[in-house]
Amino acid sequence: MPNKIALFSAKPYDKTYFEQFRHEFDCQVDYFEVPLTEQNVQLCQGGYDAVCVFVNDTVNQAVLSQLSEFGCNIVALRCAGFNNVDLQAAENLNIRVCRVPSYSPEAVAEHTVGLMLTLSRKFHKAYNRVKEDNFSLNGLLGFNLFKKTVGIIGTGKIGHATINILKGFGCNILAFDPTETPIDDVAYVSLETLYKQADIISLHCPLTPQTHHLINQDSLALMREGVMIVNTSRGGLIDTDAMIKGLKARKIGYLGLDVYEQEANLFFEDLSNEIIDDDVFQRLLTFPNVLITGHQGFFTQEALTAIAQTTLGNIQLLNNQQDCLNQIKPS
Repeated sequence: MPNKIALFSAKPYDKTYFEQFRHEFDCQVDYFEVPLTEQNVQLCQGGYDAVCVFVNDTVNQAVLSQLSEFGCNIVALRCAGFNNVDLQAAENLNIRVCRVPSYSPEAVAEHTVGLMLTLSRKFHKAYNRVKEDNFSLNGLLGFNLFKKTVGIIGTGKIGHATINILKGFGCNILAFDPTETPIDDVAYVSLETLYKQADIISLHCPLTPQTHHLINQDSLALMREGVMIVNTSRGGLIDTDAMIKGLKARKIGYLGLDVYEQEANLFFEDLSNEIIDDDVFQRLLTFPNVLITGHQGFFTQEALTAIAQTTLGNIQLLNNQQDCLNQIKPS
């Protein structure tokens, strides 16, 4: 019998890539456009071996208990982060959890540097001006990345890939990570030192209780005037209210976000004909030095291919009671 998988928060591109590889892994995939929540977990009653979820799906104790009752004992994340999963509850219920720890570090790293360049050289504003036959350079003055000091928080695969790109620009790299993996021409320093010395700060760490609101009012106070902050990891790493205060005080010179703390109700959906009632998000959009993309950093052909293949491979291994290197357990 093929593995039967319920895939939630399904988009057309998910179906394209998962359909491309599902026969290779002998599985049937049912696609649900809705996110997995406590209200619609009932959709999993159809004899599924696994549920496949994404960053904004809810996999708490209540959902896991229902999945266990339905006989579904695998939760497969098609992403690297797993802060939306109650790992302890999953283990107590004998539900195995797996993820895709490395789909394409370069995809997110390249998007990160793209945000830095767009903020520093104002490509987005120049593009709109030229479309209106406005070729004035007033207001488009930028700065070189060359010789700037960039602080990288988190030197896993994405952080490391970002460092490799920035080295090519001639940046000076400072780094912080609880696990200091030696990297040529990179100085590991304390968070306090990184905050004080970096012209640009880029976040590449998971969201945990320890990293929640890592960038807050206190850490902002240590940073240089006009600092650039870029976050392509998880929205909860940043205290958004503190960011707004920092922008208003001109402490933050540039802010690039591919993630947002309350993004679950916004990102991945077309809301162009809706009224967005998130006042904090709307306030962020009013600043001319803020650039936001909708959790797009991972979105390349290479990454989607790796996500589909790795996710289906993880499910196959776990369903066959084989060791899976991408299985995650409570710490």
